[in-house]
Amino acid sequence: MTTTLMISDLHLHPGAPDVAEGFVGWLETRARGADAVYILGDLFEAWIGDDLLDHADQDPSGNAQLAIRVAGALRQLTDDGTALYLMHGNRDFLLGHRFADAIGAKLLSDPAVLRLGDEQVLLMHGDTLCTRDEAYQAFRTQARNPAWQEQILAMPLADRLQLAAALRQQSGEATSNKAEDIMDVTPEEVVRVMRDHGVTTLIHGHTHRPAVHELEVDDQPARRIVLGDWQPGHGWEVEIDASGEPKLRDITY
Repeated sequence: MTTTLMISDLHLHPGAPDVAEGFVGWLETRARGADAVYILGDLFEAWIGDDLLDHADQDPSGNAQLAIRVAGALRQLTDDGTALYLMHGNRDFLLGHRFADAIGAKLLSDPAVLRLGDEQVLLMHGDTLCTRDEAYQAFRTQARNPAWQEQILAMPLADRLQLAAALRQQSGEATSNKAEDIMDVTPEEVVRVMRDHGVTTLIHGHTHRPAVHELEVDDQPARRIVLGDWQPGHGWEVEIDASGEPKLRDITY
């Protein structure tokens, strides 16, 4: 049976070992035998460069050890024949081709269009849909600048680890002071993006608000499927079987 699975927002980090082990278990059981797995951003809570895979002995934070553990489980999945696709999130935007090659994955652009049967489906991380969060959008523009990324990746590993910790703290403080609607998608932007890509189905993560939203795009019925984030004991996936119909599922592990 043809099966495609989509997940996002695992935010893996050493402080949440239950989520990491739950994800590895999901790869070894639920994802085993799937035709394709799509990770739509924020696999890691932070990513400071693909060379992290080389420095398990220089990283007291445990990020390198976690990266190696997860990379090994993902590589096993692709070695067993499952196609793996990886999209950048707002937390792990420095994931590069070296990491993708190491796990046998293909890096996806954001947005990306996927054909499911007779339908074109739009895949996004979802952060660009939150246009009312102007401060974040300004940071995103800076963080996706190749020159800025090159400058960051040239820093010593210890300095990058400190920077990642500082950015996480700043992000948490900023989020606590923002109104709920600012951190959610802008409905007009959703319609515009779907119209521009000629789709009636959009699947994304980022907002941590799992749901299926019915809407209209140019008087045509449409839907927006939002993946949730992973927490200890449970996560979220979209399953697409041979029928081509996406199903949002709350999963336990």
